[in-house]
Amino acid sequence: MPGLSFLLLVIILINAAFTYKGLEDYSFFEKYKFSVAGIQSGEYYRFITGAFLHAGWGHFLFNMITLYFFFGPVQMFLGTFGVLLVYFGGLIGGNMLAYYFHKNDPWYTAVGNSGAVNAIVFSAIIINPSMSIIILPIPIPIPAYIYAVGYLLYSTFGMDRQIGNIGHEAHFGGAAAGLVLTWILLPELLSARLLLNLVMSAVIIGGMIYVKSNRS
Repeated sequence: MPGLSFLLLVIILINAAFTYKGLEDYSFFEKYKFSVAGIQSGEYYRFITGAFLHAGWGHFLFNMITLYFFFGPVQMFLGTFGVLLVYFGGLIGGNMLAYYFHKNDPWYTAVGNSGAVNAIVFSAIIINPSMSIIILPIPIPIPAYIYAVGYLLYSTFGMDRQIGNIGHEAHFGGAAAGLVLTWILLPELLSARLLLNLVMSAVIIGGMIYVKSNRS
């Protein structure tokens, strides 16, 4: 089992505090959630604060449990600064991609730190692509590199078809940001994981072009 570092505990507690306040105080939730209309009126803080709110405790627990399993290995390899850079880079990158694709939808809103969580997950995958990942409720271990490519393809499909009440753009953007930032912090992984890097880069670039062309 991974350890619960002090840094991870602080991140979880901040998310918990924001989520509790947001679920108890509707005006707080509305003021700080990610909102295209709010951002376009100059409330740029929503790019960050929306990621500390969650739609419910189930949503919160799913994200925090996922973060718990992957945060430690990334912190071990990248250090405190590196793991924070990946976390907040994925948080902002995911919301920026959501804004890019929804800038003409002033009604669009979102909450949750899935972009940040995905950045940590994909950073962990590129660090150790041979590990296995279990997607509940299916108790079958999946090689991390297969999960990574499959998840990016699913997110591309989700962005294109707008499947469910899910922020696919934030998920996709967070994953991409996590990969890029890990490459910058550990450039030796570019050659060490060359084939996987090329495949994921192709899926990310191809997915962006595909979704953009379908929305034009």
